[in-house]
Amino acid sequence: QVQLAESGGGLVQPGGSLRLSCAASGSIFSINNMGWYRQAPGKQRELVATISNGGSTNYADSVKGRFTISRDNVKNTVYLQMDSLKPEDTAVYYCNWNTRRYGSRTSYDYWGQGTQVTVSS
Repeated sequence: QVQLAESGGGLVQPGGSLRLSCAASGSIFSINNMGWYRQAPGKQRELVATISNGGSTNYADSVKGRFTISRDNVKNTVYLQMDSLKPEDTAVYYCNWNTRRYGSRTSYDYWGQGTQVTVSS
C-alpha cells in the first residue's frame, strides 16, 4: 500500500500562484509515474499533468505554459506549481501515483484524497 498526503490547496485571486505537493509513503517500488488530475463541480475528472519515471512531462492544453509538474525522488514527492491561475482552474485536485517493480508488468495505482483549489476575486 502507498499512502499519499496532498497539501497546498486554497483560495487565490486570479493571476495568483499556488504549489501543490503530494508526498508518498509505504510500498513504493523503483518505477514511479505520477500525475495530477482535477475535478470541477458537475464535470468529469480530467488530467492536468503527468511526469514519468524518466522525468518526461505531459500537460493538458488548458494549463500549458502556466503549470509545472516536478518530482523529488529522494522525498518521494510530486509537485504542481500553478501560476497565472484562472477562475476556470477552480477544482479539487487529485494526485495519482503509479508504482511497479523494475521488470514487472504489474503496477499499483493510488489516489490522494484531493485538495481544493479555488480561484476567485
